[in-house]
Amino acid sequence: MSIFLKRTLFITNTSLLTSIKPITRNITTNTMTEIATFASGCFWGVEHIFNKYHKKDGIITRVGYIGGNTNDPTYKKVCSGTTNHAEALEITFDPKKVSYETLVEFFYKTHDPTTVNAQGPDVGSQYRSAIFYHSPQQKSIAEKVTAEVQEKHYKGKKIVTEIIPAGTFYDAESYHQNYLELHPDGYQCPTHYVRW
Repeated sequence: MSIFLKRTLFITNTSLLTSIKPITRNITTNTMTEIATFASGCFWGVEHIFNKYHKKDGIITRVGYIGGNTNDPTYKKVCSGTTNHAEALEITFDPKKVSYETLVEFFYKTHDPTTVNAQGPDVGSQYRSAIFYHSPQQKSIAEKVTAEVQEKHYKGKKIVTEIIPAGTFYDAESYHQNYLELHPDGYQCPTHYVRW
């Protein structure tokens, strides 16, 4: 079989598999992965704290924009507040190593889910708290964990996190990816810390 045909088959098979979200199969390692997408303020800090605590579980992260009403948003456009996109983190994970439920609970542990369109000094709809689910099972888990966190940790304060279907995720510009790993002294929202 020619190299061209092998690459074409690989790309085609990979494309077909990655279009079936949230579950994909890594052909090389034969592992099943899922996608989780969270918004909880400035995506630099969100990515940093997830990697700090869950990189050991094999997660792969990328930051970007989701939930808006325009195609191909840019950081400048999203920050203007006109696109309705949220700054978000997309996580590829192996559910045998870390469960979706664990990731949802960690999402709640690391930001204030009771503030509308804000995290600390960062204000605007791009900083809203949201879980973008990729399947009915993820929606059910997100709702269950939200109810548990509301009862255990936020009595008297309502969680305002949106739980909505994931739409198109647009990668943020390359300089945003792993920003705080590359710039340890860079800005980090003060609300991104582990609460319990």
